[in-house]
Amino acid sequence: MTNLQSKIVERKHLLTFILITSLFALWGFANDITNPMVAAFQTIMELSAAKASLVQFAFYGGYATMAIPAALFAKRYSYKKGILLGLILYAIGAFMFIPAANQQQFGFFCVSLYILTFGLAFLETTANPYILSLGSKNTSTRRLNLAQAFNPIGSLLGMFIASRIVLAKLESDTAEVREIGFSNLDEVTKLAIREHDLDIIRNPYVALGCVVLLVFIIIAIFVKNEKQDTANNVKTNNKETLKRLFSNKIYRAGVLTQFFYVAAQIMTWTFIIQYADRLGIDKATAQIYNIIAMAMFLCGRFISTFLMKYVNSRRLLTFFAIGAMIATTGTIVIDGIAGLYCLMTISIFMSLMFPTIYGIALEDVSLEDSNLGAAFLVMAIVGGSLMPPLQGMIIDLGMVGNLPAVNFSFILPLICFFVIFVYGYRTNKLRVKS
Repeated sequence: MTNLQSKIVERKHLLTFILITSLFALWGFANDITNPMVAAFQTIMELSAAKASLVQFAFYGGYATMAIPAALFAKRYSYKKGILLGLILYAIGAFMFIPAANQQQFGFFCVSLYILTFGLAFLETTANPYILSLGSKNTSTRRLNLAQAFNPIGSLLGMFIASRIVLAKLESDTAEVREIGFSNLDEVTKLAIREHDLDIIRNPYVALGCVVLLVFIIIAIFVKNEKQDTANNVKTNNKETLKRLFSNKIYRAGVLTQFFYVAAQIMTWTFIIQYADRLGIDKATAQIYNIIAMAMFLCGRFISTFLMKYVNSRRLLTFFAIGAMIATTGTIVIDGIAGLYCLMTISIFMSLMFPTIYGIALEDVSLEDSNLGAAFLVMAIVGGSLMPPLQGMIIDLGMVGNLPAVNFSFILPLICFFVIFVYGYRTNKLRVKS
């Protein structure tokens, strides 16, 4: 009854909620303008699928590196200061695309993304628990789902720009070059195309850096250190915090489950272009399928936030995991456009997973432990860096038995969704018992 009567966001927190929620769209943009760059770099820099996937290794590796320092910084100072530092690092990484394009070095681009995600680690480590703290604990998971619903809005914008402003303008992906094969062109032509295409990739990141600086100014002026924020200044023993966190079975399993969820999400969205490419679909058109998948993801997130008013989040997570496993199985075994449709459908079922796993894991974590608790959940995003290269290695095989390797490679997301199903089922069972 209390859960139905409590407001998701109280009026006194509304401005802070709106401004912090805007950050969810900002990191969604970075995530999903970057995903299709794996396929772009694969062609432009003449890389294998596995090596091109190092884009994701660098991007999500930044989370693993900086999540704990970000949590300790926010704990010592405040959520607001953690967010402001994150925005500065975000902008620096984006502006590093200028020298990276000039040098035409794949490694330089990876370093730029690595620095950029230092900033994203600060934003996610601070913004998620900040949103949870802005109101009643009874509505915290619903509140985080509502805030996270704006993440795919930024993702859709990132995908649209990737499709219309980047991929559609790549000379390496024109019909003529695709027919000949980029690697078969003479060196002078390849050099000219590479210079043009890397500049095309650079430009939206530079524009993004400017937007991030503008958001920095707005947050600095309008977001105040609220009561919940200053609670971070309570001195606590980090060793005792870690002991409490990892003696919490639901939290501990939540960190592991988040690792597998993020891995599944990144693999699903990164390799949709390679899946479509095998069907003869060019990169720009394939990205449109990705945009539709993200629109489905966005709808699923609003629907699931509404459903949580009537169905507990753990049971809903279990049902959505089952749906994801069914859609992923279709992606693997169905050859042709129907398989691509199954791949797109996975996004509906992924929609509630990240914030729901996050919220469930932190439900019984105290406020003074929430910063480090959030940090390990953000570190779990490293799943998005470790598993895509493995999927890329499978894709490079060409065929696995009677299945195209790109189809078979989705066995990895299938395993991930099974882990999520087990977490939802077990935590729901524990809730019923209690």
